[in-house]
Amino acid sequence: MARVAKKETPLTPEEKLAQALVPEAEQPYQIPENWQYYKISGIAMRIKRGKAPKYVPESEIPVFAQKCNQKDGTISLEKAQFLNPEMMAKITDDEFLQDKDIIINSTGTGTLGRVGFYKEEFAFPYTKVLPDSHVTVVRTSKIVNQKYLFFFLKSKQDYLEQSGVGTTNQKELHPEVVREMPVPLPPLPEQQRIVDRVESLFAKLDEAKEKAQAVVDGFEDRKASILHKAITGELTNQWRISNDISYSTWTLKRIDQISYPRAGFAFDSKKFTDNGFQIVRMGNLYGGTLDLSRNPVFIRPEDVEENAMTRALINDGDILITLTGTKYKRDYGYAVCIRGKKDLLVNQRILCLSPSDMVITNYLLYYLQSDVFRDVFFSNETGGVNQGNVSSKFVESIEIALPLIKEQQKIVEILDGFFERETMALETAEQVIDQIDIMKKSILARAFRGELGTNDPADENAEELLKRIL
Repeated sequence: MARVAKKETPLTPEEKLAQALVPEAEQPYQIPENWQYYKISGIAMRIKRGKAPKYVPESEIPVFAQKCNQKDGTISLEKAQFLNPEMMAKITDDEFLQDKDIIINSTGTGTLGRVGFYKEEFAFPYTKVLPDSHVTVVRTSKIVNQKYLFFFLKSKQDYLEQSGVGTTNQKELHPEVVREMPVPLPPLPEQQRIVDRVESLFAKLDEAKEKAQAVVDGFEDRKASILHKAITGELTNQWRISNDISYSTWTLKRIDQISYPRAGFAFDSKKFTDNGFQIVRMGNLYGGTLDLSRNPVFIRPEDVEENAMTRALINDGDILITLTGTKYKRDYGYAVCIRGKKDLLVNQRILCLSPSDMVITNYLLYYLQSDVFRDVFFSNETGGVNQGNVSSKFVESIEIALPLIKEQQKIVEILDGFFERETMALETAEQVIDQIDIMKKSILARAFRGELGTNDPADENAEELLKRIL
């Protein structure tokens, strides 16, 4: 005879409360007296992973996956896949996302632990969205303001990510980690006040970040614009008038007429060591800056033939130009000036230019960094499907517009001042962006300690509210 399963006795409200509360010894920090620590499992109606769906190219129901959770906590269904309608019979209504659900990425790397706040308006024009098995849905009870819990979980993203288990390439965050998390819960009115204060502060920070990002994003455009004005004579037009100098003094000169070009040397990689002369390779010049710490290689002086040393040794003030990269992507042709004696040798596929007395080094450098030069440079690009090349002989033959030395000096003076100010503004803007992210974390940390100045001791204790609900 089959054994009849015993029915579990329902918990009393007091037992439910005891299960929900976090023991004092496990409470991470002090909170106001009318607040209370709860396990998330005690205040949430649902903490569950989504379904493992079967996909079709398109249907009426998008599936919410990790990539739908954006870094800033917003939601995007732009890259969502779609549910096979045949699965509909196996899905209950409460498994679809509901307005103000909290969604946590629960597998993978890089985005593991990322937290998103779902709103029905994000899904328009779709009426239903199904979470997949790679995300965990947290749905709150009446004791919790959903946005409050979202902000709390967002403040714990680093913890959630570190709580993942598995291999380096594939980690998993178990729902149990979320269930057992202690959350400091104030009375409902205070939860709303905290949400309002956090959103207000975040809105101001986001506005500041947007302005700082505009400075960063506009740097290359401003740089290109002033370089174009400089090498076409527009920048010093008024200066020429004041000094009674005609634009006709500008002449066209080939690069090999105003500098001494040397093609880099093909060093034997079998002779590379950990010390000696460092060999400057294309990766050390990527993006137009010298980075000698990027995969450095060296060669002993005794392993370099005399003719190779003469050809490849870099002198103070030499300008290097990379000649190989990805075809059609303009990710080479970068010009960098080497300052000071550094015991450096230039590798193959890099052109080294030693400026003559006809040109000021910085004027030539600025010209080579301009879009006017780069457009001509890439007009002669050759190569296969992926690799692009420009020959050193072609670069040497490119003509540049050359003013008198004293006008070159004026142009360099203006550009040096401009780029000094622009670089300072760029660095400041980048620091602001970094600081804003730190400030947001600080605001959230203070919010969940009751330190935003919004708490009202007269509010009903959070524990009393839970008792009434239970």
